[in-house]
Amino acid sequence: GQLPTWLQGMLLRNGPGMHTIGDSKYNHWFDGLALLHSFTFKNGEVYYRSKYLRSDTYNCNIEANRIMVSEFGTMAYPDPCKNIFAKAFSYLSHTIPEFTDNCLINIMKAGDDFYATGETNFIRKINPQTLETLEKVDYNKYVAVNLATSHPHYDSAGNVLNMGTSIVDKGKTKYLLFKIPSSVPEQEKKTSCFKHLEVVCSVPSRSLLHPSYYHSFGITENYIIFIEQPFRLDILKMATAYIRGVSWASCLAFNKDDKTWFHFIDRRTKKEVSTKFYTDALVFFHHINAYEEDGHIIFDIIAYTDNSLYDMFYLKNLSKDFEKNAKLTSIPTCKRFVVPLQYDKDAVVDSNLVTIPSTATAVKEKDGSIYCQPEILCEGIELPRINYDYNGKKYKYVYATQVQWSPVPTKIAKFNTQTKEMLQWRQDDCWPSEPVFVPSPDAKEEDDGVVLTCVVKTDPKDPPFLLVLDAKTFTELGRAIVNVEMHMDLHGMFIPQQGMKTETE
Repeated sequence: GQLPTWLQGMLLRNGPGMHTIGDSKYNHWFDGLALLHSFTFKNGEVYYRSKYLRSDTYNCNIEANRIMVSEFGTMAYPDPCKNIFAKAFSYLSHTIPEFTDNCLINIMKAGDDFYATGETNFIRKINPQTLETLEKVDYNKYVAVNLATSHPHYDSAGNVLNMGTSIVDKGKTKYLLFKIPSSVPEQEKKTSCFKHLEVVCSVPSRSLLHPSYYHSFGITENYIIFIEQPFRLDILKMATAYIRGVSWASCLAFNKDDKTWFHFIDRRTKKEVSTKFYTDALVFFHHINAYEEDGHIIFDIIAYTDNSLYDMFYLKNLSKDFEKNAKLTSIPTCKRFVVPLQYDKDAVVDSNLVTIPSTATAVKEKDGSIYCQPEILCEGIELPRINYDYNGKKYKYVYATQVQWSPVPTKIAKFNTQTKEMLQWRQDDCWPSEPVFVPSPDAKEEDDGVVLTCVVKTDPKDPPFLLVLDAKTFTELGRAIVNVEMHMDLHGMFIPQQGMKTETE
């Protein structure tokens, strides 16, 4: 096929790549050592490159030829020959664990630099051109967080907004929203943007020892949306996981009888909206988008009724009959919540406060809290992406992978949130990855551009390829076949040519 001449830059992707080291194997697919890969678009041609992230975790494991550093689903143990004192000490030192820097989930841009990110307090700077691993950054040096999301937001000035959890810091567990500036003052050109990191605000956890797990958060022009779900980490269990010989993942529990709380933080006052908004128990990983309309906040998420998704990816479940055997007990559902921030304070109890056209409801309860029920937009999509120019604004299109009852995607979809129409791309024996939308330089409409996805074939003898679709029609423009083994990955970003420093810089 033919690539548009304007498509110049790089698609940079991240995900788990190595699951066996020596005789040891990771338990979970999300634990594998991070593998970066890139597709560079230059004058109608595509160049591919991949490289393992040379994290401390990677180096330590490779040197020992076994898994030495614990990951979320795999607990690692030090040398069994150690004497009893060394063993006891090592048990004690694992209570607040030294987390891994195997940053395998996403890529983040901060200032002019790019970082591989996971969900711990460590991120690794990388060179996007060569995929070399550079310095390790510990968020904890700048802000008291033990965990942070891999889905930051970028404001119009290029500042990074992200959230992290501060576990039992000064006797409190809280969720912190922090900002990494896109540039530092002229006189401090040598310092890192992390030195100027600021905490925007904090939300206290409803429970000191059971903070909510979260993978992303939402943003509108004036608000940050944080969802506290009843899918929680048990800190005491986590502190004793090492001694008990279990993984940290076993310290995550979903309480289906609990509520899911919505927190809205005013970006100007940095204060949380005082009204209590909630919905039924759900588990979710990805926010799609959010915006404001007539005194309401509208936000779209992909939610599940249980946490079976995580369990699917234990490697013992990922056998060759995986597609046939792995059945999600809950299908991903795209839910739209409509939350009235400005409502009639004298409204009667049990009345629906949503005043814009929607089947979503927000009902006032006796105690003044507001119970929200969503509109179901569609089912069976995951790894959602949008045209990021529309982030926080009213939008139409979601690009996503399509899954049915198995968590491995077999199709790419473009979903219109307004008309509910769905366009699809699929081909036999193909597993596509998260689709990334790239707008064309002179875009007039939201879907003027292309969608890029890496496609792995189910037959290892068939080469994988990069697929380029016209975002409007969802027809194939071209594909670049890669004659090396490629792994299914998680997330990534497109870096336009002008957004990259050249080698000499």
